[in-house]
Formats: sequence, C-alpha cells, structure tokens
Amino acid sequence: MDGVLVDTGRFHEQSWVDILTAAGHSFPSDFFRRTFGMNNTGVLGTLFGRPPTGDELALADRKEALFREIIAGQAQPLPGVRAWLARLHAREVPQAVASSAPQANIDVLLDALGIRAYFKTEVSAEKMPGKPDPAVFLEAARRLGLPPDRCVVVEDAIAGVAAAKRAGMRCLAVTTTNPAAALAAADWVVVSLADLPDDAFDRLLAGDPPPAWPGA
Repeated sequence: MDGVLVDTGRFHEQSWVDILTAAGHSFPSDFFRRTFGMNNTGVLGTLFGRPPTGDELALADRKEALFREIIAGQAQPLPGVRAWLARLHAREVPQAVASSAPQANIDVLLDALGIRAYFKTEVSAEKMPGKPDPAVFLEAARRLGLPPDRCVVVEDAIAGVAAAKRAGMRCLAVTTTNPAAALAAADWVVVSLADLPDDAFDRLLAGDPPPAWPGA
C-alpha cells in the first residue's frame, strides 16, 4: 500500500522523527529508507537492536495516530494506480492489499483514495511476522484462493521484495522509495505503474517481460 498505491513516505518519516525525538531517541538519516516496508515491531527492533518493550511499542501506536492525522486530506494515488486497479478489476483479477501497516491506516488510505471496492481482501501484518518474512503475502494468497506462483506482488520496499520472493511469487518493484539497484531482487523494476504495457501482469506470470521493460 504505502509507496505502491500512495506515496506516504515523507509523512511516515516525519511522524517517526517527531515521536522518537520527543521520547529522547535518535533516528539515523538513512534509517527510514532501510526499514520502510517493515511492520513497527521490526522497525523498532532494528532501531534498538533488540525486541522492543511494551512502552516502546506504545511509541509506535502514537506514531501511527500522528501519521493518520498528518495524512488526512493529503493522500493522492501514485501515477497509474487507478488505471491498473480498474483494468484488473474489469478482467475479474482478484486483488488484495497486503501491508505492514495497521488496519486503521489501511482503512484511512483506502477510503481517502476511494479505491476499497477494487480489493477482495485486505491483510495487515501488524500482528504477523514482518517483512521480509512472507507471512502477509501468503495470507493474502490464501484469502484470494490462489497458489503463490499465480500471484504478482507490487512492492517499493527492499524488505517487501525479499518477502515476495520468499513467498514464491513474482515481484514487480516501483522506485517510489528506493533506487532501482536496491530493488534488483525483484523480477522487474519500473519507475511508475503508468510505465507498464497493457499485458504487463500476463508477461510477469509467464516469465516473459517485454523486450524493453520500462525503467529496468
């Protein structure tokens, strides 16, 4: 969701900086990019170098509340998102949101963008093992009734790409949050979903990319 359907990176980073600074913790300059895509337990565990305590997890709850406050009225879909959601929906291709975000964030963003109806299911990894663990993607596939090898994950995060590949799924990466080189483990990398040809997902599943894949 974050970085794929909507560009929320700067809002997440600002809310982390504000909450952690107020609690007396530092937030290294490159830390956000390295941990984007993880759930909050994973982010805090990486920051502290150990599993977070209950009080530290409470910081994450405050961070998410601040994020939802900041993002209100500012969420805009990324280029190509509405067109692809509509195209796949018209073809009766089942779609899922599989996000590290809490369900409350998923609800706020899907409703703000007016795109909830395109998705058959929504899966929050807030209480699951976080990416790069593939749990959230495998649960989404289970709910869609599809085997992993018939699923395409669209990701922008390094941890998300790793999770998709561990799940045994095809992965299309967009460079919203990370440069193409950092996402090289994906099957293909593009700058934007608007760059994709009409048969992009068919080619991904067939392992047959176009001769000149945009942004590769």
